[in-house]
Amino acid sequence: MKAKDFDRKFDREVDITDDLDLSTVRRPTQAPRRVNVDFPVWMIDSLDQEAARLGVTRQSIIKVWIAERLEKRTS
Repeated sequence: MKAKDFDRKFDREVDITDDLDLSTVRRPTQAPRRVNVDFPVWMIDSLDQEAARLGVTRQSIIKVWIAERLEKRTS
């Protein structure tokens, strides 16, 4: 498909997902990178309690809380 046809289809709000090769899509700023952090036992216990209360993993709650703090800082 030519770019003009693709643009026309997009502008008419026609679903273009079948025309895309999503197998090569990457989000460079979203790529995971492993980081090790040591926490005192009392923090891990508190994190585990809160994670259990919310029904999520410890890792999830840590990521959400850090993301919230970073977003707050940039706004």
